[in-house]
Amino acid sequence: MQKKLIALAVAGLASTAAFAQSNVTVYGVADGSFDVVKVSNSAADGNNLGNTTRVSTNSSLIGFKGAESLGNGLTAVFQFESGVSFENGNGTALSTSRDSFVGVAGGFGTVVLGTLTGPTRALGSALDVNAGATGIGANAALLGKLGNHLVNSTSTADGSYTANAGCTTRSSTCASIFDTRWKNAIAYVSPTFAGLSLTAAYVANENKSTAGNLGTAAQANTTGYDVGLKYANGPVMAAVTYNAVDLGNNNTSFSGKSTDVADFRVGASYDFGIATVRALFDSTRADNYSTVGKATQNVYGLGATYNVTPAGKLLAQAYFARDLKVNGSSAKDTGAKLFELGYEHSLSKRTMLKAVYAHLNNDDGAAYDFGINATGVAKAGATVQGLSLGLRHTF
Repeated sequence: MQKKLIALAVAGLASTAAFAQSNVTVYGVADGSFDVVKVSNSAADGNNLGNTTRVSTNSSLIGFKGAESLGNGLTAVFQFESGVSFENGNGTALSTSRDSFVGVAGGFGTVVLGTLTGPTRALGSALDVNAGATGIGANAALLGKLGNHLVNSTSTADGSYTANAGCTTRSSTCASIFDTRWKNAIAYVSPTFAGLSLTAAYVANENKSTAGNLGTAAQANTTGYDVGLKYANGPVMAAVTYNAVDLGNNNTSFSGKSTDVADFRVGASYDFGIATVRALFDSTRADNYSTVGKATQNVYGLGATYNVTPAGKLLAQAYFARDLKVNGSSAKDTGAKLFELGYEHSLSKRTMLKAVYAHLNNDDGAAYDFGINATGVAKAGATVQGLSLGLRHTF
């Protein structure tokens, strides 16, 4: 599992490093693929996109992390991690948009402050079958999106809510608010006891503003928390998480009440050595949402890998987003299905070839897109599919 709970990314300071000076480690991932994607069956023919080719970066990254012993059992830790694009030629392509923090660790656990992966996002990534939980087949296509309406909601610098941002841009990330890193966050990760560990994160309301501050009728006061309990012992991993966010948006459709959103997840995996199996249940809820009031949606997922040779691995997963329920009644044809079949072949411990086919089928009233490297043009009823051939190198 490539993704880890917040503190494990800090505690695992002994990693594959290309260069280290003193107590600083430089690390990263270069992941590129040649993709052929297609959008068809949209309600309007003008929204269909024939076979289109592209080269994708697939969450490539570079990072710096380190630790300093403070004595008395305390250690200072830090990390700066940036996404890297092959295509950005206009100045620097680096920004600390990924997990970046400073903190302290000891016998009590670890406390960090910065931009963080919460336990909810970490669980979804851990149960994805793809290396790095990236690419067109990633489960982020369906998890937590509530009918594709809670998307990329922490993409702005102040961590405020922006509905559906990013999903109309080609090759963009189109993940849910719960699968996006939290900015302005503080988190605590407990020590592990008999395989059990607890993670709790709080998102500060740094974007708080009033109508007077903004000069408009809009207000913002986004805050939230994300907690998770994880059990990892031998071949077994199981976790349960809960993420709740108050958007503080003064929704005029509901007498100025704030929109509250939440996501509950429970999932597990088992490693047989030659194969793994994974299962995930995701339930998303919104109160005082838009003009509809209360909306809920459940997503189910199953995944597996099988080592066909010492260097080769088959992978497959299927995720099902059920119809939305709006104020207790089912909203017909608002679900979607994601199917993925792939193969990963290790050329060395750090370099891997991969091939993936992904097929996302929207119901007539749904418009989901790939969670990673979206097509940017998926509309109601669309079938989104793609073939991806790539090379992944870690250092």
